[in-house]
Amino acid sequence: MSTKPLYILLCSGEHEKIQLAAMIASVAAVSDRPVEVFVSMNAILPFEKGLPPERRYQGGHFHELFVAKKVPDAIELFGQGKMLGELKMWACSLVLDLKHWECDTHLVEDLFDGPMGLAKFLADSESGELITI
Repeated sequence: MSTKPLYILLCSGEHEKIQLAAMIASVAAVSDRPVEVFVSMNAILPFEKGLPPERRYQGGHFHELFVAKKVPDAIELFGQGKMLGELKMWACSLVLDLKHWECDTHLVEDLFDGPMGLAKFLADSESGELITI
């Protein structure tokens, strides 16, 4: 029996929500479940290339606890999911256009598979399970 793909629509820029998306995506991917993550709106901001970890995240009740307890970085968790499983990440083409960003030059290296529109992502997600964070 094949596993339905998991689609994650990540639109919040809060640290705890990005962290949760990274944990879900990486665990599912290393558990042999295909995962696709669509990063849009404020959620794209922490993925800016060259942004130091102490400036990357903000907001949410658990932000300070994550920092104090040195919880693994969400960017690293997404990267581990890509390295050890079937995980694809897409940057919202609208947000990229609004920010005048390109995936290759403005976003964390080797993490995104490219830009994608919301309509395409939603159409693709019909083949699996979709969660929004």
